[in-house]
Amino acid sequence: MAIAAILSLAAIHVAIDWATLPPPLPSHRATVAGWKPSEAWLYDREGRLLDSSRVDFQARRLGWTPLDKIAPAAVEAISQAEDRRFRDHDGIDWWAIAGSIRDRIEGKRARGASTLSMQVAAYLSPDLAAPGSRGLVDKLRQMRAGAALERGWSKDHILEAYLNLAGFRGEAQGIGAAALGLFGKTPDALTRDDGLLLAALLPDPAAGPPTVARRACALSRDSDCARFQGAAASMLGPARSLALDPGLAMHLANRMLTEPGLRVETTLDLRIQQIAIRALRRQLVGLGGTRARDGAVIVADNETGEIRAWVGGIGGASTAPSVDGASSYRQAGSTLKPFLYAQAIEKGYLTPASILDDSPVQLDTASGLYVPQNYDRAFKGPVSARSALAGSLNVPAVRTLILTGVEAFRDRLWDTGYRGLTESGDYYGYSLALGSAEVTLVEQVAAYRSLARGGRWVPLRVRKGEEAVAPRGTTTPQAAWLVADMLADPNARASTFGMDSALRLPFWAAVKTGTSKAMRDNWCIGFSDRYTVGVWVGNLEGDPMRAVSGTSGAAPVWRDVMMALHADRAGRAPPRPEGIEARTIRFAGNIEQPRREYFLKGTAMAEVAAAPAVARRPRIVSPVAGSVYALDPDIPIDRQRMAITVSGEVVGHRLQLDGRDLGAADARPMVLAGPGRHRLRLIAPGGRVVDQLLFTVR
Repeated sequence: MAIAAILSLAAIHVAIDWATLPPPLPSHRATVAGWKPSEAWLYDREGRLLDSSRVDFQARRLGWTPLDKIAPAAVEAISQAEDRRFRDHDGIDWWAIAGSIRDRIEGKRARGASTLSMQVAAYLSPDLAAPGSRGLVDKLRQMRAGAALERGWSKDHILEAYLNLAGFRGEAQGIGAAALGLFGKTPDALTRDDGLLLAALLPDPAAGPPTVARRACALSRDSDCARFQGAAASMLGPARSLALDPGLAMHLANRMLTEPGLRVETTLDLRIQQIAIRALRRQLVGLGGTRARDGAVIVADNETGEIRAWVGGIGGASTAPSVDGASSYRQAGSTLKPFLYAQAIEKGYLTPASILDDSPVQLDTASGLYVPQNYDRAFKGPVSARSALAGSLNVPAVRTLILTGVEAFRDRLWDTGYRGLTESGDYYGYSLALGSAEVTLVEQVAAYRSLARGGRWVPLRVRKGEEAVAPRGTTTPQAAWLVADMLADPNARASTFGMDSALRLPFWAAVKTGTSKAMRDNWCIGFSDRYTVGVWVGNLEGDPMRAVSGTSGAAPVWRDVMMALHADRAGRAPPRPEGIEARTIRFAGNIEQPRREYFLKGTAMAEVAAAPAVARRPRIVSPVAGSVYALDPDIPIDRQRMAITVSGEVVGHRLQLDGRDLGAADARPMVLAGPGRHRLRLIAPGGRVVDQLLFTVR
């Protein structure tokens, strides 16, 4: 009988032991190693925090906070509230359990008897605290788990784990998220009162301010608790989530921070990033949201190709604050012209002193008649290539594109990193000279940096430690230097921008502005010997700006950033490469003032003159190719004759209309063309057709 009783007791013991067996628990080291923050962090090149981004939305967890990084007063307040005999028990508080049993016998509300060790064990193995786990067996499992944890962990490790694993309010898990989200502090800056308020939240994280204040008062055992009412209301008021996050590179953070816990070091410089942000914010506030809402700034180091500032926007009046203006494709405007002139100079088609005709021109294209206009809708007549580029004249740029060829220019832009130009040259047509293609600000800065680096292009780098790519030559050092010298010439741009615009700095800098069709995009990109700075201003939703030009939109931002970057040392003109010679020149007819000009070796001249009429290609000026004329029934038909006008040396040339001879080309014949489509030809002596066009009469 005794043996049977012993066996029964043994069986009961085994059954109870099996039923209350706690789950295996990880070590402290494994727990810390397995901690996955919900955030990822972005740092500058010196390891200074720039921004963070939440990646995991299940809970708000920051990095694991070591115990020595938490204010002792707050630690003491929380541990005393949750487990005042924590330092004295071995995972099970028998006095608390006895008190709980007594309360149940007396019919009182039972107090909690879980120790910090038991709670940490439940955090590490959630099935210990699963819903409905309140029976005797469940409680015994929790007690055994707490005791097992005490045997493998130190008291400090248990306390540290509790403070990192506990849920304080809403989705805030851990004292790091709670301190920042509720107080706008780091854990090491918490006070005793902060700790009491956090402890008051633990029994019911959703409690309102009055309840939290009352609990904090009881925990403090102070006679005067009036302060807790305001403190609780402030703590539970508008979220201070990540209040200490500088928030300096949101768009770049969204791009690079893709995994929880990721810590990315960039090439950015916090100081330069702040300079760019302040300059852009100041300009957009000054313009007002009704004129322009968005902007972006990129600053690159010329020597290394590393990006020092990446500002994709500043919010403010923006209606698309999450869109990164620095990497968005926008129409380039006149900012592509430097690469067009560089190509023409490199091929020997132009020199900076070459004369280009800034007069009305009409071009017959596959899509219809193309009539380029200057920004001010005025024409300056004969101008030098230097003045045409620096003054951003459109018609000379189109004439230059005719020299180089659209397809060749499109290929040059592609080689210079403009990866948005995915179509052939025919798709863009002559408007490519005026920036009809779409580009990003990052591409713009990389391309202009190539001019600063003697025509050598490499992609910009923003991740610290990223291996540099070998530079690729896109134009010759001589052509790059000449274009940079033209862009840095304040006298050459004076006729368009004046002598005292935002583009003129007290040191050497080359710069170009651009405004896209319908005033949707405004650019200013330029470089010194040390930095290339690009600025875009516009509206990300694509609606036009109002009363904003190249020098009033992006240029003031560019100027402010450049001035700040060179506060310690002014920009210096780059050394002249071999293969460039200087010559004092004068212009016949006082087209421009005499000056010292630079040329590719072997192309220099002392006097420059516009080509005389006899030297120009014979061509038909009027009517314009593709024109449609309508006969007016109220005007006598004989008075609706059309004048045929030609230019160039046309002695001996004749005109033909639909195969019918009209006589000498220089006689300016008046013709009456009936309804229909007509072909007009200019015939050279010998019968060769030197020009022809189609027009229609209705």
